[in-house]
Amino acid sequence: MKVRISDDALAIACGADAVAKAFTDAGSDVERVSSWGMHWLEPLVEINGIGFGPVTPADVADILAGGADTLCIGPIAAHPFIARQQRLTFARAGKTRPLDLDDYYATGGWQGLAKAREIGPSASIEALITSGLRGRGGAGFPAGIKWRTVAGAQSPQKYIVCNADEGDSGTFADRMVMEGDPYVLIEGMAIAGHAVGASKGYVYIRSEYPHAIAKMEAAVKACAHLIAPFDVEIRVGAGAYVCGEETSLLNSLEGKRGEVRAKPPLPALEGLFGKPTVVNNVLTLATVPWVLANGAEAYAAYGMGRSRGTMPIQIAGNVKYGGLFETAFGITLGELVNDIGGGSGSGRQVRCVQVGGPLGAYHPPSQFDTPFDYEAFTGVDGLIGHGGLVVFDETVDMASQARFAMEFCAAESCGKCTPCRLGSTRGTETLDRVLAGENVDANLALIEDLCDTMKFGSLCALGGFTPYPVLSAITHFREDFVVRNKA
Repeated sequence: MKVRISDDALAIACGADAVAKAFTDAGSDVERVSSWGMHWLEPLVEINGIGFGPVTPADVADILAGGADTLCIGPIAAHPFIARQQRLTFARAGKTRPLDLDDYYATGGWQGLAKAREIGPSASIEALITSGLRGRGGAGFPAGIKWRTVAGAQSPQKYIVCNADEGDSGTFADRMVMEGDPYVLIEGMAIAGHAVGASKGYVYIRSEYPHAIAKMEAAVKACAHLIAPFDVEIRVGAGAYVCGEETSLLNSLEGKRGEVRAKPPLPALEGLFGKPTVVNNVLTLATVPWVLANGAEAYAAYGMGRSRGTMPIQIAGNVKYGGLFETAFGITLGELVNDIGGGSGSGRQVRCVQVGGPLGAYHPPSQFDTPFDYEAFTGVDGLIGHGGLVVFDETVDMASQARFAMEFCAAESCGKCTPCRLGSTRGTETLDRVLAGENVDANLALIEDLCDTMKFGSLCALGGFTPYPVLSAITHFREDFVVRNKA
């Protein structure tokens, strides 16, 4: 009997280590594998394909005796949450041991790199362009165009930088890749290096991800001979949210203060140490091996409009079934929240969902027919960002949420530009007056004017995106603001 239990950080936080020890003490053969992404069931135990969860050490004896029917979810691969997905980037999730090279080989590992080496740099870049893969970090810029720009730059030294500074609320897909399938990220970076002529790569990981850091460091050592002459180095960030912005990240990698650089020049021309640099996030690079191994057309067959392929969507917050759901672009927001997520975890009505992290817009149920697509979200004054959804029920105070957005920006601003540095501080003060019921209408008008300045005057997305949650809260939930009006 083979018992499989995830060693993902979330599973461990839920008690997976204790459950694994209980099975081992009972004489079972335990394998620690990657996470399926069904987070509400962690610790999730798989025995001969059958899942049980959430499991505690006290449940182990019953499971081994053939009982614990209330915990049994049947075959994991057939569970509606998994069966409904279209997993490309997360094809190995739940199925392989993260650091086992044999497992990686057996599930198609290194085929993408082999194909890239076979067809050459130019054809590899054209394949990425044809696939329609856009940056999954939030900007949605076509990855192949960025690669082609770096490839065409004349420089003896170029770099590949992986942005693993996953700091948005409700996001965990990057962490799951690094902890559960680290070789696919390294393979993607090696393909990028081969395509643009870079011999060195860096993975910039946020310090709050100790398990991911350990996994990536071990994986880099284990596969160094397979990706040579390309070399990968792991670097750990100091916790600044703004370092998720690519130029701030590059400054941090260089040992400087993490603050935004004015553009141009673009990092693709003058990036790390002044050299042409590809900066892609984890999900973008982790998808590249699938594209090369299976073909650009096969990847482009998924999705809608200009949003091709699949997106690993992270469902979190006050929701019944939280976890990772990878599917083609085009599924509606309502399907994700109500059908996949099961509605609120509290059982109350869902009032809104924030998409795109702490600087994403709040979407009311009236917008739940919006397809998950870059352009569709732009059309409703929203953004997909890194694909994180945070669900709120009817008890949420949206005026307080708007204030939080301004306060968050004030705390995390690098201070480089005035609209972000001062605008967020004055915005917090003005919203405090709104919360106190002082001249609410006049102060809300002032907030709207301030947001316009921040949106179009900030150097980077930190100040530029802060208006999204603030204005969406005011637009869709104005009653939470005006009820305080004492004027």
